[in-house]
Amino acid sequence: MRLAVLALAILYFGPLLAQFAVYAASDPQAHWSRADRTRAGLAPDPASVKAAIVQVYSARAYRWRGVFAVHTWLAIKEEGAADYTRYDVIGWGRALRTGIGQPDSRWVGNEPVVLFEARGGAAAAMIPKIRAAVAGYPHRGNGAYTLWPGPNSNSFIAAIARQSPELNVAMSPLAIGKDYTPGWISLMQTPSNTGWQLSFAGYAGIGIGSVEGLELHILGQTLGIDVLRPAVKLPGLGRLGLSRSPAI
Repeated sequence: MRLAVLALAILYFGPLLAQFAVYAASDPQAHWSRADRTRAGLAPDPASVKAAIVQVYSARAYRWRGVFAVHTWLAIKEEGAADYTRYDVIGWGRALRTGIGQPDSRWVGNEPVVLFEARGGAAAAMIPKIRAAVAGYPHRGNGAYTLWPGPNSNSFIAAIARQSPELNVAMSPLAIGKDYTPGWISLMQTPSNTGWQLSFAGYAGIGIGSVEGLELHILGQTLGIDVLRPAVKLPGLGRLGLSRSPAI
């Protein structure tokens, strides 16, 4: 038992300390008001791609928070639309924000990655469900954001995904809040809708799914293993191994 606890502690705290060392040795990030928010070139140009598009993005959080956390957001484009609609949940003012354009902008200087993408008919079928789920999201007003354990930006995307079964997004292991639930004990589907998880209000839990693999959730961080696409998931470091294609 002692060896098991020690091994768990090393797997949990070791990667976090390693990532913090990388952060401490890096150049300081610019103040958020001056941070790079230019587009990363990951979203198709609506002028040349007329098909409907759904994308989910993730990027490291600002400054020290990026050691162990990411910000996640959603962008959609209707067929033939001239631009994207972007949905973010943020920590000041009204939690849920809707914007036009800039679907793939850098998050306060940090590079985004695409977690999920659908185009054409598959995306067009998802968009009405996504819009309905966004409209019904309960934690959208002033003061509705809580950094830890949630609800936050990752809680938002997880909630939208659970109500849009075709949006089988593989959320980042660093997505603190993806396991948030207002109840102290909840059995619910994983965000990808390919398995089930038990969550203790987002503070701890366990889950298994064909997209997520086997995950242990501790204080918002994830320890896990993906057997179908061999990889491990570690706090601070995220997913190490084969990546999962975001496109369908």
